[in-house]
Amino acid sequence: MTAGPADRDLPVAARAVCAVVLAAGEGTRLRPLTERLPKALCPVGNAPLLDRALDRLAGLGLVGPARVAVNACYLGQQVVDHVGGRGHLSVEPGDPLGTAGGVANLREWIAGRGVLVGNADAYLADPARPPGPDIAALLDGWDGDSVRLLGQPAADPTAPGTFDGHVFTGFSLLPWRLVRELPVEFGDLVRAVWRPAEAAGALTVVPYAGTFLDTGTPADYLAANLHAAGGGNLVDPTATVTGRCRSAVIGAGAVVHGDVERVVVWPGATVGPGERLRDAVRAGTDLTVPGTPPSRRRGNI
Repeated sequence: MTAGPADRDLPVAARAVCAVVLAAGEGTRLRPLTERLPKALCPVGNAPLLDRALDRLAGLGLVGPARVAVNACYLGQQVVDHVGGRGHLSVEPGDPLGTAGGVANLREWIAGRGVLVGNADAYLADPARPPGPDIAALLDGWDGDSVRLLGQPAADPTAPGTFDGHVFTGFSLLPWRLVRELPVEFGDLVRAVWRPAEAAGALTVVPYAGTFLDTGTPADYLAANLHAAGGGNLVDPTATVTGRCRSAVIGAGAVVHGDVERVVVWPGATVGPGERLRDAVRAGTDLTVPGTPPSRRRGNI
């Protein structure tokens, strides 16, 4: 593929690569929060997860609808409206196609390029490097033919779901030769691409040095928010706070008159006078989701 004028400002390794952000899933483990918002738009550190993924790609020079695609399905119109003109949109009819089917559905747009695939629900943070450069090793020296995964050492290197003793941390790099063979039907990249590449000796795990959380459960979602807050409070300037806050993330337009600790208050949500919330997520005026595993919950939230 010949590099066009828009490629001149990209790192050499990124010039023949496009990016796909997977944002079509239902986020069933994060319900009932995801009954209101698609998981990709759930805020972490007062920024939608999808924006964090797009910012990371922008840090690699991958921006705009020619370079970045976002797929959508569940509550898809919210994703479409949020992305706007920042990326090419692939809206899947019916049920989500899964990670492999979602990439396959973008085959005509990918058009011969390698694909950097990111999960919108992955929370990554590396204090040593800004978003983009923190995952740049995925592209460095890539041969355009092998499969690469971003990963971190697993607590149990032999556990199911690990790759070369690592857990997947949200981003992978796929060659066109494999993408063009993917069927446009429900399927996942683990079975369709990663495991076959591993068996063929064509898969490399690239270490990620920062913090990773998949935000798939309320506990991990809360942990990602608290990490983003850096151990203190992260309060949007438009929020109204008269209550006591400790290790809390308070969204835009939220109103907090009660006492909150290790809590995420979504944009526009309310914590009333006399309320005491611990280890939880508050959405709206009526939804409180515990953010600790059941075995660790004590007393009332």
